[in-house]
Amino acid sequence: MARKRKAQEEHGETSASSPKRNASGKKESQSPNHHDFDPYPVSKAYRFIEPGPVLLVTTGSLADSTHNVMTIGFHMVIQHESPPLIGISLGPWDASFAALKKQRECVLAVPSVEMAGVVVDVGNCSADDDDETSKWERFGLDALPAGRVKAPLVGGPHVIANIECVVEDTKMVSKYSMWVLKPVKAWINPDKIPGEGGKMFHHRGDGTFVVDGDILDLKDRMVKWQEFQD
Repeated sequence: MARKRKAQEEHGETSASSPKRNASGKKESQSPNHHDFDPYPVSKAYRFIEPGPVLLVTTGSLADSTHNVMTIGFHMVIQHESPPLIGISLGPWDASFAALKKQRECVLAVPSVEMAGVVVDVGNCSADDDDETSKWERFGLDALPAGRVKAPLVGGPHVIANIECVVEDTKMVSKYSMWVLKPVKAWINPDKIPGEGGKMFHHRGDGTFVVDGDILDLKDRMVKWQEFQD
């Protein structure tokens, strides 16, 4: 994954092992559970929400050989349309930060589970490391020309999709390292369509992953969202 942000003070968080005090200053007894729920560290709560598909992000320019690739697990859909928007977390601790800030465009590549080991290895090294070999060469990744942006697509039989994006909004970058991206072109591998051969994998926030499994089709019950169903 991307290099972790340096530890910061977490405001408002109380450790489950630290008893609270009431108004008189006396320690309050803590029940081991609350309505059949056990306490869980707030600092790890993201692990319940994180499991979107692990992505590869390419930045820079293929034409001038400044292209880079990194792995991310923190991202979100912000808006369906008018325009569609995607948010990604990418900070100054990542070598790709400067390229994204300069070029204001990137590609989000969705790998299939066959690439899991390579994708994790990509996320555990940096373009800033003392290694003359690029990650593209080191891990045998194909960089292909994109249609609308300078950053390359990630090629190969185990890439599910590539989404070409431009930066739409940077208001949250300085405080939260959150970039709002607008997709301008998207590509899918017809042999790796999700549910028809392509299986995304999802980081659980602790070094373990889950893989796409059975599909539960409840389209007939989603009566208010039919315009988003194929």
